[in-house]
Amino acid sequence: MIDREKVKANIKELWDTVVFVVVAVILIRFFIAELRWIPSGSMLPTLVGGQGLVGDRIVVEKISKYPNIIKNHRFENNPKRGDIMIFYPPFVKLNTDVVSVFSRLTGFFCKDIAYIKRVIGLPGEKFEIKQESNGAYKVYINDKPLQEDYILSEFDYIPCRSDMKCGPFIIPEGQYFMMGDNRGNSQDSRFWGTLPKERFIGRAVFVFWPLNRIKILGDK
Repeated sequence: MIDREKVKANIKELWDTVVFVVVAVILIRFFIAELRWIPSGSMLPTLVGGQGLVGDRIVVEKISKYPNIIKNHRFENNPKRGDIMIFYPPFVKLNTDVVSVFSRLTGFFCKDIAYIKRVIGLPGEKFEIKQESNGAYKVYINDKPLQEDYILSEFDYIPCRSDMKCGPFIIPEGQYFMMGDNRGNSQDSRFWGTLPKERFIGRAVFVFWPLNRIKILGDK
């Protein structure tokens, strides 16, 4: 004979466990960290992208988005040049219905497109991309060339066109200029403009898979 009270107790325990796990996932992903994988080669050679087990798996920290949680945090809610950031590009519409918000908070079945690029230009700076006499492309910040040892090649670059944002211009307040390390294969701020800081999701800090590529993603 079925013990209905025991069944009810088991169902309640299962439900409580599910709720606890979902809430824990939301809190961890929203306030602390989340895991992501690199789908493309736009951040080569720093990060390797690809399907299956090929692409790098990274840890994205969130603490720096909330400086009041840990006082005197060095970011203070403002990414600095060289940080590798995860973000929603400005052309992506973020739906605010319950299902969409729940998907973003938990990561379950989330279809929102997120990009990973490096912070190159900061608010208030003069930005420009120039081609040198030897054919190399260089980023200039406030009329000074930026040293970029992390990029794949300064010769492998998408040539600037009239419809691209190559400068010179002043980056608006609260906006950032984002670029991939693989300048010859990266859809970045050159194509869709500067990024509002509220679009940042978190900062990439660690590659944990595959094992032969484990490393800390330090500052540049």
